[in-house]
Amino acid sequence: MINKLITREQRKPELQLSHEQQNIKVENHKASLLAWFDSSANLGSDNSRFSWLRISPFIAIHLSVLLVFWVGFSWIALAACALLYFIRMFAITAFYHRYFSHKSFKTSRFFQFVFAFIGAMSAQRGPLWWASHHRVHHACSDSPEDPHSPKHKGSLWSHMLWFLTNENFATREEKISDFSRYPELRWLDRFEIVAPAFLILMLFLTGEYLANSYQGSSTSGLQMVVWGFCISTVILYHATYTINSLAHRFGKRRFQTKDDSRNNFWLALLTLGEGWHNNHHYYATCARQGFAWYEIDISYYILKLLAVFGIVTDLKPVPARIKKQIRGEF
Repeated sequence: MINKLITREQRKPELQLSHEQQNIKVENHKASLLAWFDSSANLGSDNSRFSWLRISPFIAIHLSVLLVFWVGFSWIALAACALLYFIRMFAITAFYHRYFSHKSFKTSRFFQFVFAFIGAMSAQRGPLWWASHHRVHHACSDSPEDPHSPKHKGSLWSHMLWFLTNENFATREEKISDFSRYPELRWLDRFEIVAPAFLILMLFLTGEYLANSYQGSSTSGLQMVVWGFCISTVILYHATYTINSLAHRFGKRRFQTKDDSRNNFWLALLTLGEGWHNNHHYYATCARQGFAWYEIDISYYILKLLAVFGIVTDLKPVPARIKKQIRGEF
């Protein structure tokens, strides 16, 4: 009897510890769910590398592509897919990257928010998060401290695993203090779900309107969402990620930079100019990344057009010394 009592007393701390662990687990799940809607959520004591509950929407977007077999095809839906890929890729490359990360040109506070919102519709997190981590990448490119170096951590890590980790979930506010002073950008960064949710709603309503008013359009609300958001976003995801994973492995090195960045024509076409990555790492603050006339940089051409209308100003040019160096190639 005494031995049984001792055994029970010994098991009490173990049971208490088990209850505490369960409570911690529940709190971590709550934090992961909250992070879907509020990126300022504290992930708590979850020390694991990945929180599968938190990243499940990212997985779900990929799986949602399979809905195409249910909703079918229409030329209008395909056009929406292509157009939204192009518009959002421009917002990512020209504004998330060249403007927020490198301040390669200037714009008004109004258009700063407009293009930040369009960029956020790509579901690649908020502008402050995106730019703050990119600044860290440039500060220690292809070193062990680089958050997404394929050299040290492998191609899959640099392509997408790095931003799915808990350690890279928060915005690095100390790196982006120049733009975090704008409350509307902090709001967009915090509630990053608002922009893609707005896009999904607009696509659904447009599809339903077309289905009811123009029955020959062969589309529907759900079809527009699947093509215009799900398929377009997944393609946009992986096209963007190639700059981290492939543009540090495949291509030509015009400049001897401290990293392994490379110029890649095909990636430049896919990403509207971001594939001239060795150029960019050599002189990061240029609004133009295709330094030579034959290096196609669609984002820069659009920026030049926006400059005509005064929407953007002070596009930082390629320095004369670099142009002279490139001319010397021939």
